[in-house]
Amino acid sequence: MRGIRATSKSDFSFRKLFKGAAAGFVATVPMSISMLVGWRLLPKREKYPLPPRLITEEITERVGMEDRMSEDELVGLTVFSHFGYGALFGSIYALFSERLPMHSSLKGGLAGLALWAGSYLGWLPAVGILRPATRHPWRRNLLMILAHLVWGVTLGEVTRKLITQDEK
Repeated sequence: MRGIRATSKSDFSFRKLFKGAAAGFVATVPMSISMLVGWRLLPKREKYPLPPRLITEEITERVGMEDRMSEDELVGLTVFSHFGYGALFGSIYALFSERLPMHSSLKGGLAGLALWAGSYLGWLPAVGILRPATRHPWRRNLLMILAHLVWGVTLGEVTRKLITQDEK
């Protein structure tokens, strides 16, 4: 059987997961930049730490590690977990993105909004890690919604490019 590539369904899914994780990781770069720029534009009273830091602080406190970590370690863990979260949800997105018949930027943007809503109105408040978005100032919510749109649109485009490489 010359010319036939032997791949299993699970191999294809693994490649898709990996490419989605890479795309989610890459998409977290412009997202993080937009968050930092947006944070600098907030009024002084709203310039408390951004959600990735608040989430990391809460989790390290719950597991008894907050007092054992230096500021540099906490910053490093915040960055690591933020990029890891982006990669995780990028891989999930990649599994389902081809099933939605719309432009990759739109699909990705919707995925970013869904991730924001599911996280900031859903599971994070449900488990007591973060107050719901409805209890944060509107400017901070706008900042985070826009950052998730940046993440999602970037995710959609990078995922499309990585996955279409398999088709060539």
